[in-house]
Amino acid sequence: MMAKLKGMTWSHPRGYDPMIACSKVWREKTGVEIGWEKRSLQDFETYPVEELAARYDLIVIDHPHVGQITRETCLLPLDDAEHADEIAAIAAGTVGRSYQSYNWQGRQWAFPLDAATQVQAYRPDRLNAPVKDLADFVTLAQEGRAILPMRPPHSLMTFITLAAHLGTPCSIEGPDFIAKADGEAVLDWIARLVAGMDVRCCEMDPIAVLDLMGQPDSRYVAAPFIYGYVNYSFAGFRPARIAFADMPVIDGRVPNGSALGGTGIAVSAHTQAPEEAKAFARWIAGGPVQAGIYASGNGQPGHADAWISDAVNTPALDFYRSTRATLEGAYVRPRHDGYMAFQSDASAVISDGLRTGERHTVLIDKLNRRFAQSFEA
Repeated sequence: MMAKLKGMTWSHPRGYDPMIACSKVWREKTGVEIGWEKRSLQDFETYPVEELAARYDLIVIDHPHVGQITRETCLLPLDDAEHADEIAAIAAGTVGRSYQSYNWQGRQWAFPLDAATQVQAYRPDRLNAPVKDLADFVTLAQEGRAILPMRPPHSLMTFITLAAHLGTPCSIEGPDFIAKADGEAVLDWIARLVAGMDVRCCEMDPIAVLDLMGQPDSRYVAAPFIYGYVNYSFAGFRPARIAFADMPVIDGRVPNGSALGGTGIAVSAHTQAPEEAKAFARWIAGGPVQAGIYASGNGQPGHADAWISDAVNTPALDFYRSTRATLEGAYVRPRHDGYMAFQSDASAVISDGLRTGERHTVLIDKLNRRFAQSFEA
């Protein structure tokens, strides 16, 4: 009797649809059935992987969890020596540092399934071209035509992006998260952006912003830092199509420093069918599937075979080619055990502090104090 596996992913066509499409083909190919459930984006970013691993065989995860899941020993490492060639091909095909982001303490805890980072979104029917300079985005925001998702954890993601872009990346080892003067400079930029925006942006994640931008009568024509969602580039996904481009830069810099996102596929340490689960993980992360079924099934692939494909780019307004430079220069967030709690707390500190006008020097003190505490657990 062939195995029946359970998987957990996140609740958006980009997260759910390709898993259904790929699992259907996998069942036809191997006889192994995989049933998928989904959780909200907010849950995906915060829900304990350990609890999911107790109930599911396959789990779609975010790379900053790897320090925590290593301590909890709730996932199986995937770098099996007998499949070294297949795994090496996945690693070689990764876009940016997606593959490396799931490597912790010398082991590989997930394979990149989906690649994303903070890029720019804009309405090609309302803007002739993407906005190149961040200062121009400040003007757009003052005119009420730009919006930025500031719901935690996205306020912190923009902070991390700008810090790295300015050449003062946030620490991954501590004790301080960022030097005070450098952090204040980052907050100055974010404050300038959000000063002219609707305060409701503090309650919006990227999906809410893109859904709003995709309405025909939306006043918003661009978002400077937002995780790319290829689905919004497809004709008919929303009333108006949204194009994506490299992040706006400061003073002519290259588009480096964006906070890496995306997802990886992991295998529970509690699964009763480890070999079947790992075989599916290797298959779905490989180039042929990523550029084929996964991409055509509403997914946003993490493999370069898809990112260079005309068949994948053409229906998506060249989403992949237009954002690849930003992804290749993306910054990998801290991943130590304790980071996830810091991410949640620090995001609220930034969002709340900017909304209430708290002094930037005080906000940086809070971030540094909480970051140091995140290593003490």
